[in-house]
Amino acid sequence: MARSKEFDIDDVLLKAMTIFWQQGYEKTSMQDLVAGMGIHKRSMYDTFGDKHTLYIKALERFAALQSSRLESRIEGITSAKAAIRLLFEATVHRSEAEPKGCMLVNTAVELSAHDPEAAERANEAFLNTERLMEQLILHGQETGELSSRHAAPALAAYLHNALVGLRVMVKATGDAGKLQTIIDTTLAVLD
Repeated sequence: MARSKEFDIDDVLLKAMTIFWQQGYEKTSMQDLVAGMGIHKRSMYDTFGDKHTLYIKALERFAALQSSRLESRIEGITSAKAAIRLLFEATVHRSEAEPKGCMLVNTAVELSAHDPEAAERANEAFLNTERLMEQLILHGQETGELSSRHAAPALAAYLHNALVGLRVMVKATGDAGKLQTIIDTTLAVLD
């Protein structure tokens, strides 16, 4: 008879996600994971497979949480400009309990050159955010709130690139005024 799990899989996956988010893939040891997840090494292997498989699952969880968080922040907002601003400000105004920066950006920087699976997951999540921005831009252009001088896909790509850069800056500086200036300057393209 198979033994039941003595831990909540979702809970330990979130713990692994936070460890990888704080330390990155390469700097996270199996011992870090076992200690941080609060499970035995054998249980980790039996449940999640190897370190890379666990990382991909943690990355997928991060992407899903990030997407859900962004969509819930803008739900019900009719102004495209206000919704796009909230996407940027959500990057700056994060919980103190969370690691700084973005696990997707960290993955793109650390692993994309030699880990096609990690690169693909990060790019999928980036594309989802870019599509969300494009939908907001199209809505704003249709209502007349935003100018149509820029094609929505090009403007969405530009804004997403700026958002990724902002995610890096959040990790590099605690200067809230500078981060707000970056947001304001970037979003001036919408005026």
